[in-house]
Amino acid sequence: MGEKAYPAWARSVEECARDVGVDPSKGLSGEEVIARRERYGWNELKRERGKPLWKLVLEQFDDTLVRILLGAAVVSFLLTYIDGKNKGAESELTAYVEPLVIVMILIINAVVGVWQESNAERALEALKEMQPENAKVLRDGQLLGDLPARELVPGDVVELRVGDKVPADMRIASLKTSTFRIEQSSLTGESVPVIKGLQAVESEDIELQGKDCMVFAGTTVVNGSCFCVVTSTGMNTEIGKIQAQIQEAALEEDDTPLKKKLDEFGERLTFVIGMICLLVWVINYKYFLSWDVVGGWPRNVRFSFEKCTYYFEIAVALAVAAIPEGLPAVITTSLALGTRKMAQKNAIVRKLPSVETLGCTTVICSDKTGTLTTNQMSVMEFAGNGGSAGEVREFSVEGTTYNPDDGEILGLPVSMDRNLQTIAQIAAVCNDAAITYKGGQFRASGMPTEAALKVLVEKIGLPDAKEYVKICLNPRAGCCDWWFRRVKRVAALEFDRYRKSMSVIVQNSSGQSTLLVKGAVENVLERCSFMQLMDGTVVELDNASRAAILSKLNTMSSKALRCLGLAYKDDLGELSTYDGESHPAHKKLLDPSNYSAIESDLVYCGMVGLRDPPRDEVKSAMDDCREAGIRVMVITGDNKNTAEAICREIGVFYNGESLAGKSFTGKDFMALSTEQRCKVLSGSGGRVFSRAEPRHKQEIVRMLKDAGEVVAMTGDGVNDAPALKLADIGIAMGITGTEVAKEAADMVLADDNFSTIVSAVAEGRSIYNNMKAFIRYMISSNIGEVASIFLTAALGMPEGLIPVQLLWVNLVTDGPPATALGFNPPDLDIMKKPPRKSNDKLINAWVLLRYMVIGLYVGVATVGIFALWYTHDSFLGIDLSSDGHSLVTFSQLTHWGECPTWEGFTVAPFTVGSRIYSFDSNPCDYFAAGKVKATTLSLSVLVAIEMFNSLNALSEDGSLLVMPPWRNPWLLVAMAASLGLHFIILYVPLLAQVFGIVPLSWREWLLVLVVSLPVILIDEVLKFLGRRMAESERTRRKLKLA
Repeated sequence: MGEKAYPAWARSVEECARDVGVDPSKGLSGEEVIARRERYGWNELKRERGKPLWKLVLEQFDDTLVRILLGAAVVSFLLTYIDGKNKGAESELTAYVEPLVIVMILIINAVVGVWQESNAERALEALKEMQPENAKVLRDGQLLGDLPARELVPGDVVELRVGDKVPADMRIASLKTSTFRIEQSSLTGESVPVIKGLQAVESEDIELQGKDCMVFAGTTVVNGSCFCVVTSTGMNTEIGKIQAQIQEAALEEDDTPLKKKLDEFGERLTFVIGMICLLVWVINYKYFLSWDVVGGWPRNVRFSFEKCTYYFEIAVALAVAAIPEGLPAVITTSLALGTRKMAQKNAIVRKLPSVETLGCTTVICSDKTGTLTTNQMSVMEFAGNGGSAGEVREFSVEGTTYNPDDGEILGLPVSMDRNLQTIAQIAAVCNDAAITYKGGQFRASGMPTEAALKVLVEKIGLPDAKEYVKICLNPRAGCCDWWFRRVKRVAALEFDRYRKSMSVIVQNSSGQSTLLVKGAVENVLERCSFMQLMDGTVVELDNASRAAILSKLNTMSSKALRCLGLAYKDDLGELSTYDGESHPAHKKLLDPSNYSAIESDLVYCGMVGLRDPPRDEVKSAMDDCREAGIRVMVITGDNKNTAEAICREIGVFYNGESLAGKSFTGKDFMALSTEQRCKVLSGSGGRVFSRAEPRHKQEIVRMLKDAGEVVAMTGDGVNDAPALKLADIGIAMGITGTEVAKEAADMVLADDNFSTIVSAVAEGRSIYNNMKAFIRYMISSNIGEVASIFLTAALGMPEGLIPVQLLWVNLVTDGPPATALGFNPPDLDIMKKPPRKSNDKLINAWVLLRYMVIGLYVGVATVGIFALWYTHDSFLGIDLSSDGHSLVTFSQLTHWGECPTWEGFTVAPFTVGSRIYSFDSNPCDYFAAGKVKATTLSLSVLVAIEMFNSLNALSEDGSLLVMPPWRNPWLLVAMAASLGLHFIILYVPLLAQVFGIVPLSWREWLLVLVVSLPVILIDEVLKFLGRRMAESERTRRKLKLA
């Protein structure tokens, strides 16, 4: 016992009591409790210490892009500070806009990250909520009714009653009722409550479902009462092991495919930025470092700190231009929009990155009960007796819910014969469940199997047609009530695992008692001596009739139906007049050992076949998965035959497909070698794993991930939580799911429907495609900015764009179009393509080449229009000299640093709006303060080109003639918004001063458009070449396959 699980399930009650050192009739003594608590600790789940706040904050900066931004902000701040110190009072707060904005972005990013992580581990708290607060414990011979459950120790004797939550893992020591049922589906995945008993099992190595004499912490008593001996407490319980597995799975959580791609992009970006900055310095070293060569050796080395700082500022500007500062915000916005779309389709996303992860899902590991099936037991068919012995009538039942109007019974006679009446009466009265109509829905309370029988009664109807018409006017279980009103239930013989049946004694209006029986067909049939024919005649049950009934049973069982036999008995002997506890024969009913004798010489009426049916829409969803290249693996706690039958029906397997090597119990799968397990999980087609425990599910998910699969795992129970946590995307059920499963999951299905997952995958693929579009757009824009600054530095021209302008473009101007690209309509064939691999490149070589070409044009256009203003008075007939500025040669522009040495250089004043720029005192200032108009033209061209470039991003290879801009009206709105923002900073004087720009005339705007529009034509040519290459590649593959 202790830390290692004690196999109490394989020991008799006496052996177990002796091994744990307790007398079940007295319980532990106070001294023994103290000693054991010292050894085993408190009966509670341990909570891992959370990360301190400072560590959570630091972790938010463990990202390549964030580190680059932080470095750029620090360097920019230092340079601004030094520059301001040199200039004294001329330095203004506006100079610090760039580093302050970057720091603000980083702070917001860190706050959001800390908030998400601090809320990530609620699954462990939800587990704690499953544990009861108090327990009824026998100690020192006295029953303590409200002992705190955390004080339990191994060896304690606990009383359990209906409705109690089990406080620890325990071995049943004695039964106070003939039947004891536990609802443990949240732990084991079984679809119905299970019966527990005293009998030990033979094997120590058995799955949880087979431990029939054990009850587990967190499960609930639904029927009966018993005394148990505690065998495991706290973290040694099965629920404690699940908590440990959740913690282990949390440590194994991988980054999402998108984060991996962005990290890889950030690393490459770091290298590229470093190389470009170094190259800028190398190209311009002659401006800040010079020397004379004397005798072959450098002499008189001259170093200009001011010039060195200037070109270092250009390098920082390059870094700002190269970093897509708005990318994190745009990605978050796009994912958030994706969550809204998914919520409309009943998929509630708890963690934003899982939206994108869905798009590259290659394997869906699905639970069966409630996800692939309705989680509502339904009668699928039933068999009655015909007009002669040995004749069996078959009826198929439509509908899969508790709604009596959901489907009908095929072949049901118009007139209800006596045999059907008896079947309906037994199903209605020998039944403790109830069907209620509330909130527009039919709901079941009690055993799901019995609830399904109640629905069958409603579908069969009544022998009294007038009464049936009255009942049909009200949406309620009226037929069952009608049968209940005809008789009075006076006793119930509870179900037990040995006779496998339950019965009730009912008394009619004349005082005559009848026994109504339902149970396992084989067991009921063994105790039947007669059978009721269609007209109500009772005849002897001969061997031929018995064989016909068993043949029908085999047929129904082969369809994975759970079959129940129905019978009755009129001659009850001394119980024929039984009317309550005062009757002389009442003592006979107090001893369950008499029940088999009472249930003898029965009259067989018929049988019903039930199951938890598959959802109607699941089969088409399976077809969609197959077409989309997604494999489906069903992992369930249910038995093997039922799981295989459901999987065949819904399309996980083809009809007639051999399940050799494709269907395993969890125990059999784990018994295979690692190599064999990998082989089972690889290949094409579906798989089914039955009787699966939490560790089996977790191992399957882990092995799939190790094989490079992107795994989506569904589940609803506590037993699913570790695998949900470990999977790339965990999907919990919103209706039937436990809080533990929901908190461990990335996504919750509001309708518990498998087809919703498939819809969410399609949405995830669409979101990823749109995300690629805006990432390509933003990166291509940044390449253009880098090219602009690089060309400026390489040519030796004055700085055309300052860092605060680039920051404005990256954050504000580019933001709306990039976000709007997230609204691009999905491709029609999005679910006909195989899932992308998680290691697929975000930007392949051809796309990178395309945007290098586009970026080069952006650089040429922005630098070119800057040079045009200085060197030309007109361009393509557009007058540029109306403001009266002086022209210089291109050589003078590229050697402006030598201006102080030029003899006779003068500059005429020019006018911008109401302001006159004069350079009489310092003509060389024409290349510094006088560049304001040229800078404005460069910035406006950059903004205009990026607006047109957003149209190019509507489709990776599709022409604008095929994918016109109005296919995404949000993009047109976003372009208008961005241009509107640009107009605001141009024409609002205060903002124009902050950004160092001036208003433009209509002629200058015409020039901006002429220079900007060719970007669309260039990309159309590149898209045409891309389509031709893709077509050639497809043809090559077809020829290779042929």
